[in-house]
Parts: sequence; C-alpha cells; structure tokens
Amino acid sequence: MNKKKKWLMIILGIILIIGVIVGIWLWKNVEIETSQITEYTPEEEISEEQMRQTMVSLYFKSGENLVPEARLIDVKSLLNNPYEEILKMLIEGPKNEKLSKTIPEGTKINSIVKEGENLIIDFSKEFLQNVEGEKEEKLIIQSIVNTLTELTEINGIKIVIDGQENQGFPDGKVTFKEIFTRQTQ
Repeated sequence: MNKKKKWLMIILGIILIIGVIVGIWLWKNVEIETSQITEYTPEEEISEEQMRQTMVSLYFKSGENLVPEARLIDVKSLLNNPYEEILKMLIEGPKNEKLSKTIPEGTKINSIVKEGENLIIDFSKEFLQNVEGEKEEKLIIQSIVNTLTELTEINGIKIVIDGQENQGFPDGKVTFKEIFTRQTQ
C-alpha cells in the first residue's frame, strides 16, 4: 500500500509541475499578444446626416432579367408617403448605366392606397403605352412588385389605370384583375 501511495504522489507531483510550466508558458504568450493590441480610431465620425439615411432596393432591367439597384436615401423623404417616394425613384430610372428603366416614359402616379398588406396603385394611361410584348409587360409588373415588397408590410400590388380597375396592357396578355405578388425564383 505504501508503494502505491508513493507512486501516486510522484505522478501527481509530475502532473503538478507540468501544469505549472504550461501555465507560465501560456501566461507569457497571452501577455505578449495583449501588448500588441492597438486601439482602433476611425478616420472620420459618422455624421448626423449619414445616420438619417437608409438603403432601398429598386429593380431594373438588365437584359431580360431584373436586378436590384441599391439607393441610399434620406429617411425624412420616406416619412409622408414612402410608397410614392420609392415608386417615383423607380419611374425616374436607374443610376447605373448598364441597367434600364422598366416603367414607360411619361407614367404618372395618380394615387397609392395601402389596403391591409397590399398597395393599390393608380397609374396614368401612359403606363400602358410603348410596351412591347408579354415579357416586357411581366418585367414591368415584377419590377414594381419586387421593389415595393422589399418593405416588410407590403405583400401584394393591385394596379389601376386612371381610376379604372380590371384594365390590362393593350395586347390583353397581362391584365390587372389580380393582386400581383413577388415571384420566387
């Protein structure tokens, strides 16, 4: 029994010595690493004007597809009627020269009404003009839907032309009888 206790004490002693050596080694290495940390100082402070800005995504044509264009805008411009402000930016067209606008030239917004999770957008008759084919018609609709459904409270878009419901593009392939929702790809 004494031999067993003696060996146990020797083994525990060795473990203790190894533990102390490893501890000292770790402590010195940590001390060296922390002495190398320098304080980060930003080059410039964020201005009050920058703090009032937010990012919105507008969807424009790139070939036969839609791609988002991010815009940084002042939050104050979205206070009164955010849907109209965002839609006006979409009508104006992209800043990126590689993208092209989707909404026909001369289109005006007569009104926008939020009804539950949907927006009812009343466009002028110019919305129906100079549109060539079903593909372009669908891109126009999806451009509007994708842009406005980026806002969490909006899930669908109903389109009205000069106050008249159930209109459609002149070729009759895309009508506005339904509420348009975002298409998952």
